[in-house]
Amino acid sequence: MIKDIGGKMLYCRPTAIGMIGIAESGGTVTNLLFMEKEGRKFVETASTPLLDEAFDQLDAWLSGRIDTFSLPVAADGSRFAMRVWQALLDIPYGSTTSYGEIAAQIGIPGAARAVGSACGHNPLPIIIPCHRVINVDGRMGGYLGGLQIKRHLLDLERRNRG
Repeated sequence: MIKDIGGKMLYCRPTAIGMIGIAESGGTVTNLLFMEKEGRKFVETASTPLLDEAFDQLDAWLSGRIDTFSLPVAADGSRFAMRVWQALLDIPYGSTTSYGEIAAQIGIPGAARAVGSACGHNPLPIIIPCHRVINVDGRMGGYLGGLQIKRHLLDLERRNRG
């Protein structure tokens, strides 16, 4: 469905991991939503060239044909969240790191909970790979799309890294 959400165009369609919505505004991808978790109703309609490209890249990523995205993106968040999201982009495909390690990387040791909160508010999950962040003891922690999808994404990356 294409729907205007506060100046953003949102298009939803089924993917290998369920119904996904991707939004764009001003020529940039601004949101990726797990629609089953969002509880939004949808109907299929036309897309835009940028949203088509975003879904093409998402499908390629989910099938293991690519391991990075090359989309124009814009994320809206606090200065702290933006630093966290930038650090997430540095986590190699197929790898994981901890919330505490991200906190240390951005120069704020001890801010692991705040890093977790920033991950929970990531407007572009998968594209900004917050699924690669786990607890220091190896447990997965939370995920916007649910723990089953987080496990699926981590397993997919481990199988396809190479």
